[in-house]
Amino acid sequence: MEPVRHRSQAGLVRLAALLLLLLAGCASDGPRPVLHYGVEDAPEGKRVLWPAPPEVPRYMYAGQLTGEANFKKPDEVRRGVAGMLRWLAGLVVGEKPPTVLQRPHAGTVDELGRVYVTDMSRQAVFVFDEKRGELAVWDRAEGLASFVAPAAIALGSDGRVLVTDAELGIVARLDRDGNPMRSVGRGLFKRPTGIAYDRSARRMFVADTHAHDVKVLDDDGVLVAVIGRPGDGAGELNYPTHVAYAQGALYVTDTMNSRIQVFDPKTGELKLTFGERGLYVGNMVRPKGVAVDSEGNIYVIESYFDHLLIYNARGRFLMSVGGVGRDTGRFYLPAGVWVDSRNRIFIADMFNGRVVVFQFLGGDAEGAQ
Repeated sequence: MEPVRHRSQAGLVRLAALLLLLLAGCASDGPRPVLHYGVEDAPEGKRVLWPAPPEVPRYMYAGQLTGEANFKKPDEVRRGVAGMLRWLAGLVVGEKPPTVLQRPHAGTVDELGRVYVTDMSRQAVFVFDEKRGELAVWDRAEGLASFVAPAAIALGSDGRVLVTDAELGIVARLDRDGNPMRSVGRGLFKRPTGIAYDRSARRMFVADTHAHDVKVLDDDGVLVAVIGRPGDGAGELNYPTHVAYAQGALYVTDTMNSRIQVFDPKTGELKLTFGERGLYVGNMVRPKGVAVDSEGNIYVIESYFDHLLIYNARGRFLMSVGGVGRDTGRFYLPAGVWVDSRNRIFIADMFNGRVVVFQFLGGDAEGAQ
């Protein structure tokens, strides 16, 4: 009976291959999938605004990213055939689990609208490509070596993508298609986490958390300056975790000092400090991500209280969004925050396994106070 069993197994394999080929053909025909942020799926069934009426709204819920489920085919005609083939293939070879974010940590958006998200649990970078209508997952850091703890990501010069890996102790450099190039910083960092890049000066700023400083490197990975030193005084750092470069200034999340410090990236001079420990909304206990929009509003993730805190350019607290939970406008241990050219604010809602998107509506954000 052994030959019969082998012939039966071979037949199942051939059937599965045929079904997968047919399914691939269905997927390749017709228009590309479209990236949907799912704003229409908000449980409230209406536009969600902050602050709530009757105050003038400054922010609107613009959806979320969770994985390949964000890409949907615009046509419904082929869904029946493709669904049947997918079901048959699943019976033969088993259902393939969907690709989803697990623990998103930080991100950025390039000039083509591609949204990059680091996922430390998946040990990879997710790329939501709106123009191609596809989700890519990049998991190689250098050569054949995989990421171990990809913490933060920034866009470098010449189309390079820069990714810090906290465990490997490097800044991985990838080309625009995710192919690994030579990494930099090996042996220089204790634990690299946040990263930002100044395209005009061609400098990268890396928060070296366990060294309690920010290291400044050129495009070749040569150390050119160090900003900050261990301590709790002005200009000193205690476990910095995230950085942002905007409008000629370097914003550093001084996490264990519960504050944000803003430096002149050329001289290292301290320009502004804001934030303090406390029990009230607007205080900082464990600040993480930091970002700045085109109008100078500063966004800070307060991970302990599960809030997005919003300040003006002078560090004055304006308003907050959040609280622990999974509903729209709530978070569970959020980490990074970043802003794109359209003033969309992206929040890595880490333990909810999603990236939440808000749209800044413009106007005088201080009026939201």
